[in-house]
Amino acid sequence: MQAAGTAAAGVVGAGYSAAAEAGIDPILGAGELLGGVGGVPVAQAQAEPEPGDEAVVLFTSGTTGTPKAVPLTHGMVAPRITAFAPEVEPIPSVSIMSVPLVHIGGMLGLLVALAKGSTTVVLTRFDAGEWLALVERHGVTTAFLVPTMLYRILEHPNFATTDLSSLVSLSYGAAPATPELIRRTMDALPGVGLMNTFGQTETMGSITALGPGDHPPERLASVGKPLPGVVVRIVHPTTGEDVETGVVGELWVRSDVAVVPSSPADDGTTPAGWFRTGDMVSADEEGYLFPAGRISDTINRGGEKFAPSEVEEVVRAHPAVRDVAAVGVTDPEMGHRVGVAVVVSEPVDLDALRSFSRGRIANFKQPELLLIVDELPLTDFGKVDRKDLRARFAAEVPS
Repeated sequence: MQAAGTAAAGVVGAGYSAAAEAGIDPILGAGELLGGVGGVPVAQAQAEPEPGDEAVVLFTSGTTGTPKAVPLTHGMVAPRITAFAPEVEPIPSVSIMSVPLVHIGGMLGLLVALAKGSTTVVLTRFDAGEWLALVERHGVTTAFLVPTMLYRILEHPNFATTDLSSLVSLSYGAAPATPELIRRTMDALPGVGLMNTFGQTETMGSITALGPGDHPPERLASVGKPLPGVVVRIVHPTTGEDVETGVVGELWVRSDVAVVPSSPADDGTTPAGWFRTGDMVSADEEGYLFPAGRISDTINRGGEKFAPSEVEEVVRAHPAVRDVAAVGVTDPEMGHRVGVAVVVSEPVDLDALRSFSRGRIANFKQPELLLIVDELPLTDFGKVDRKDLRARFAAEVPS
């Protein structure tokens, strides 16, 4: 592991130590690490943990509310690592970590890399230019990115001149990715296998995946099918009844891979062993899941409820719009007004956006409030910070 841009001590495999010497001092081999540092054995007088003992406490991203503490036990973490890293890699890979260690993807990514004997380059805070430089410098082979990060990498002026030939696979997730973004990525990185993963902190990361070679045009908005050991239901969020194929409902999960905790939204009616994710999805005839946003993000305008992504997909297609996020802005009469925050390449006003979206979405989904921003606010996890946007609308945009 290497903390990019620092001279901190690090641990590297023998095959990578020569390349890392310039940036890490001192370098610790596996034998030195296991034998102890500074004369203190790593495993000194440590009792073997029980499966029910807490291994780590993570917090949810809190993009729509207060972050929730999620304690994960050794009995949950260890099987998850084994599932992703059943054996040491014969040819160690080099991955880059772009999300914080306090993110489930960051924590599992690091532990899985260590279990496989591979190398992890740590980007302490995401920057598209730095990401490109590190991938080229260290010959990174695998990476995980939130879609907003991926968009900024493709937009960066150094993208076209950076040597990314070492990249073999690229996973993306933690937020919805538009088909346009994935098409653009496939064109820009034709030799890289793409994988969309979908999950939560509470589910110990991925519960579904859309793997490399499974990205036909009609599935680019999909998060794939449930992973082995994962069973899902799509239910009406109020009645708890299963919905029909193609109908949007709340995703419920049961997993043999990771024992999920009780649902925060559980009112006592959720069957034992099932976790209510709070994610709205639909499924096609083949079982591929398509996300439709978080229940807590749902815009409720005069009793008409819809996901921000329905507005974003249309507004993003406007030629002047580079990026967009839609939120429900509190309104005493309608419940919510539809607010859109946009990053633009040329001047655009609300009338132009409404004219463009007319006929593409229902009238009640039309943008009503407009906020022009230099870039969308992101959380530390790389997700759009919708709480921040709602506050900005309340402070800056007249209703």
